[in-house]
Amino acid sequence: MRTVALIAQVREGVGKGPSRRLRAVGGVPATFYGYQAEPIVIKVNSSELIKVLAGEKGETVFVRLGIESGKGSKVEKLSIIKDLQIDTLNRKPVHVDFYEIKMDRTLVVDVPIIFLGNPIGVEDGGELQHLKRDVKVSGLPSDLPESIEIDISPLTIGDSLKVADLVVEEGIQLIDNDDVAIVAVVSTRTTLAEGELGGEKEAVTEEAASVSEGEEKQSE
Repeated sequence: MRTVALIAQVREGVGKGPSRRLRAVGGVPATFYGYQAEPIVIKVNSSELIKVLAGEKGETVFVRLGIESGKGSKVEKLSIIKDLQIDTLNRKPVHVDFYEIKMDRTLVVDVPIIFLGNPIGVEDGGELQHLKRDVKVSGLPSDLPESIEIDISPLTIGDSLKVADLVVEEGIQLIDNDDVAIVAVVSTRTTLAEGELGGEKEAVTEEAASVSEGEEKQSE
C-alpha cells in the first residue's frame, strides 16, 4: 500500500473550546492510538490532511506520522486513518483518529474494488449496478493491496459477481461473506419491453401459422 508523510504536534488543550479554536486557525484535533500503545492527543494541519486524503480512502493509504512534542523531540509512527469526521456543511475534517500499524500484526482494512471492462449485458441494453465498491480484507501490512481488480466484461443481463469471485494474493483473507454480491447487470424497462414485444410477435406468428395450417386442411 502507498505510504504518505504527515506532520503532527502534541496538543495540550482538549475539549470543545480548544478544539473549536484549533479549527479556527486551520488545525484538526486528532488522536493517535494502537495495540498496547498509550493514546496521544495530537493536532494536524487541515490543508495537509486534505492533501493526504485527496482521492483516497483513509484505510487505503499508510500515514507515516511525524509527531512533534513541545520539547523539540519528534517520533515517527506508521499508521492508518481509522476514523475521520467531516463537517457536513463545509466538507472539512473536524477530527481524525490514527491507528498505529505493527508490521508483524495482521490488519483489517477496507480495500476498493476496481471494475475492469464494459459488460456485454450493458451493450445489449442492460443496466450495470455496483452493489459494493470495497471489500474488507485481513493481512500483514506489507501484503495489503491498494485495490482489488475484477473483470466484468463477460457479464450478460441477469449475471452478477460475488465476493467469492474476487482473486487476492496469498496471505490476504477476504472477510466479507462469499455470497455477498458486488456487481450485477439487470434488465431495464426498455429491455423488458423489447422482450415482451418479441414474445408477442412470436405468439402472433405462431397464431398466424396455426390459422394458415387450418385453412389448408379445410381446402383439402
